[in-house]
Amino acid sequence: MKLMKTLLASSALTAAATVAFAQEMSNEMTIVSWGGAYQNSQLKAYVEPYVEMHPEVTVVWDESSNEAVAKLRAMNEAGNITWDLVDVVAADAIRLCDEGLAMEYDPDELLAPGDDGSSASDDFGDLIVSDCYIPQIVYSTTFGYRTDMVPEGVDAPSSICDVFDLEKYPGKRALEKRPINNMEWALLCDGVAKDEVYDVLATGEGQDQALAKLDTIKDSVVWWSAGADTPQLLADGEIFMGSTYNGRLYSVIEEQDQPVGMMWDAQVFDLDGWIIPAGLPDDKLARVKDFLKFATDTQRLADQAKYISYGPARASSAPKVPEDMKQHMPTDPANAANTFLYNYTFWADYRDDIDAKFQAWLAQ
Repeated sequence: MKLMKTLLASSALTAAATVAFAQEMSNEMTIVSWGGAYQNSQLKAYVEPYVEMHPEVTVVWDESSNEAVAKLRAMNEAGNITWDLVDVVAADAIRLCDEGLAMEYDPDELLAPGDDGSSASDDFGDLIVSDCYIPQIVYSTTFGYRTDMVPEGVDAPSSICDVFDLEKYPGKRALEKRPINNMEWALLCDGVAKDEVYDVLATGEGQDQALAKLDTIKDSVVWWSAGADTPQLLADGEIFMGSTYNGRLYSVIEEQDQPVGMMWDAQVFDLDGWIIPAGLPDDKLARVKDFLKFATDTQRLADQAKYISYGPARASSAPKVPEDMKQHMPTDPANAANTFLYNYTFWADYRDDIDAKFQAWLAQ
């Protein structure tokens, strides 16, 4: 009997220690994002107020989101995950989830409920496009152009196909150094109907058609990798027009007062949000969960829109977006007359193959 009591007491102490360990939280958190104005909006809306509440916490930033898939694959292969929370686009989140590199979660357990009484799953709704994805903002990729470089006697560019018209609009263009968006725009401007773009792009012939269209401007393209590149190239007058995220253009136009205009035609709607790398230690995971409960509440998502013109991903946040920012949102009716809806699942399925083909074309 005495031995039994000793064993029971020992088991109880072990269980208590396990629970206590699980509740311990790391005081350092590495967050991966995109740099520039977008990362600053996350800093102001989420990280600074969280750290003010938890001064023991140190946040380290890594601006590697554009390489998140490749780097997480490498970390997983090496058995050394050094990131705690990663900001990615929806298609990359789907790929990471499918590969077991991102943690699945229960929205109503992990995320804050809406301040209107809604559950997180209802409030975020269909924007939770993967079991691993925590949507944060709705943004678009569109074009900015130098207003002072529009040729005399010519209207400012207003159609996506103006990007391919070097005769009417001479000068350098900036395009992202990846196939996404570029291939869709190329097909649209080569006569493919909007609702047929992804069917065409799923074929080798369609991919070749898109690359052939891009060939017509390739010699005039500056290729960018970081979201801050095009705004800087526009500000420096090194390009006439370039693609980037609408919030980056907002910063150049409204905050820096540069002679830059927005071209909303065929803007590509997309989502950006968080994934939690699979296999985090308990203390790291506990800190990430605590941060996300704070950073996904209704007011926090609305607060991000104070600093950059991206729409919050939860419905209860929309009414709290500052009035002076609503006109700069990609979802504003005046800006959304001709949008292009990004196909997350297509790119999750085809990204690696088309990426290889695109990079080979770039090297030619």
